[in-house]
Formats: sequence, C-alpha cells, structure tokens
Amino acid sequence: MSATSPARLLQQAQQVTPVLAERLVAWQRQEGRHHLPWQGVRDPYRVWLSEIMLQQTQVSTVLGYFERFLQRFPDVQALAAAPLDDVLTLWSGLGYYSRARNLHRCAQAVVSQHGGVFPRSSEALQSLPGIGPSTSAAIAAFCFDERISIMDGNVKRVLSRVLGWDQDLSVKTHERALWEAAQAVLPAREGDMPSYTQGLMDLGATLCTQRKPACLTCPWSDICQARVKGDPERYPVKTRKLKRSERESWLLWLQWQDQVWLQQMPDKGVWAGLWTLPLLDDEQTLMALLGDKLGALIEPQPRTKHVLTHLDWYLNPRRLVLGDAAVAARLQRSLTEMASSGRWVPVADLDNWGLPAPLRRLLQG
Repeated sequence: MSATSPARLLQQAQQVTPVLAERLVAWQRQEGRHHLPWQGVRDPYRVWLSEIMLQQTQVSTVLGYFERFLQRFPDVQALAAAPLDDVLTLWSGLGYYSRARNLHRCAQAVVSQHGGVFPRSSEALQSLPGIGPSTSAAIAAFCFDERISIMDGNVKRVLSRVLGWDQDLSVKTHERALWEAAQAVLPAREGDMPSYTQGLMDLGATLCTQRKPACLTCPWSDICQARVKGDPERYPVKTRKLKRSERESWLLWLQWQDQVWLQQMPDKGVWAGLWTLPLLDDEQTLMALLGDKLGALIEPQPRTKHVLTHLDWYLNPRRLVLGDAAVAARLQRSLTEMASSGRWVPVADLDNWGLPAPLRRLLQG
C-alpha cells in the first residue's frame, strides 16, 4: 500500500470540512471535560501557565501545582517580580526545570515589553521565551478566538488517525503537511475555536488514546480513516527514536547538627538553578575531598535511577553526619571552592528551597 501524499492529505481534510469541526465542537460541549481549573477562562495568564505545566506532564500532577502557583503568583506581574529561586522552589518536583526558567523569563518579557498584557496573536506570542507554536496557538485560540490549530502530541495522534496520515512525523515536511491539513479543518466560526481546541485535547486524552482507542464512542467514528483501515494504533507514524544516554554521579550528603549542605547548580544543565547536594563524578573524588578519616565514617545510601527524557541518571548518595565544628568549617571551605553558591540549610526549612524531586525524597524521606 502506497503512502499518502501531502496533496491527498489536504484533499481528505477538505472532504471532511466542515463536518469534522462541527461534530467535535458539539461533542466537546456535551461530553468533553469541563472540570479543570484552566478551562472556560479567557485569561491568557492562566491558559499559558496551564499549557506550560502540561507539557510532558499528566493532568493529575499539574492540578496541585497550578493552584499553588496561582496562590503565590496570581498574575503575570507577580510572577515577573518574584526571584527565580522562589519560582524554582514552587516548581520543585514537576520536572523539566527549563520550563520554570522560561516561565519566569516570559513573565518578565510580558511585563517589560508588553506592559503586562499578553500579545493577542499566535505569531506575536511566539516571540516570547518558552512559547512555541502549539502553546501560542492554544493561548490565541482559547483567549482571542484566533483560527489556528494547536499541534501537540495528542493532536498529532488524533488528526493523523482521522485523516489517515501515514507519513513519518519525524520528518519536518510531513509534520508541516499535517499542520496545513489541521488548518483546513478549523471551524468557520471564530467563536467555536475554544470548544474546538479543547475538544482536540479532550479527544486525545479520553477516547483517541495511544493504546486501545475507544472508537465506538468517538464523534468521528464513521469518518476516521485509521478506523476504516482497521489499525488506528498504527498512527501516528514516527520512526526516529530519541537517543538515550547514561550518567552516574555521587552525592555528598553532609549533615551538621540539624542542617544539610546545599549548593546551587549552574545556569545550564538538567538541574540548572536548583539547589542540590554536592555532585561529584566518581567516588574517588568524593573520598579525596573527605580524606581517609572522614571517609571511613561515610554511610552509603541506596543507589537510585532518575529517569529523564533523554537520560538515565544513576545517583549514589553518601551520607556523613558531622560532629565537629572545625571539621564542618573545613569542609565548607573546600566545597565553596568547588561551587561558590553553597550554604547550610536547616532540614526543617527544605520545603522553601528549590530541590530536584529525587533529592527532596532522599532528604525528607
């Protein structure tokens, strides 16, 4: 069977217009999700915040973070004015920390460059830090009724199936062809854009799932090309695999009285800007730092595996409880030479520090 051409894809999109959009809008208003706190609002700040948090993160996880962020930063001005450390602390545990750093930069850009008001077009929104095509489209569609399609992972799956797009989405030209088809099936009425956009999200999250899609209850059941061909789970086609790597680090868990030593990571890297235990590349370096006498007192902790999108990171904690003030001061000097941003932090105060999730579990656990 020959693969579908971009011209055939566009023709297929035109054949189901406007039925596809009309059905989805009606289904969303009747059967879609309406309980999430960022739904049904026209506030670009809330929509933007939810879109950033939902990237590669489940709704159930985001709910608590979303509410806490709004309590601490009720508007873009409050977020822009906050120290980055405060933002990272509140983000701690949500992962993908570059999102938090871009969130802060974006808020500052909205305030400094746009007077605290989000631009109203998807094109202008993409000029802001951390806002890509799909996020800008979501904000513009939900808040300003712009006729533009979002294109996140769920939407690519839903539209690939209904339109029978069997080309490899790892190829940029194929992804672009799908986006052009997505533009062709948009609702004719601008006022339907919020329901249509939410409908795409809801369909992908509840019915047209990656495994075992609920085709019989889908509003597009009779026009879905993937269902007609009998293999909806084959779509979307994406052959390029993300290359994974491995990394191993040793964590020096120093405890002095009721405090632990934390240091701030550099501005670049997986945990950029977060506070961690000192990270060392190998156990020999750790033991050389401590010396034989202190090294003999080390308490090895269980090795853990921290799974990231592109990396399996193996962490080897080594705990040392200090009982001598002079020794604590000497180690503090040595660690400060290695990383200038370091300090003793009370264990009871760790909730107020931006710690990566595996370290928070280790220290509070």
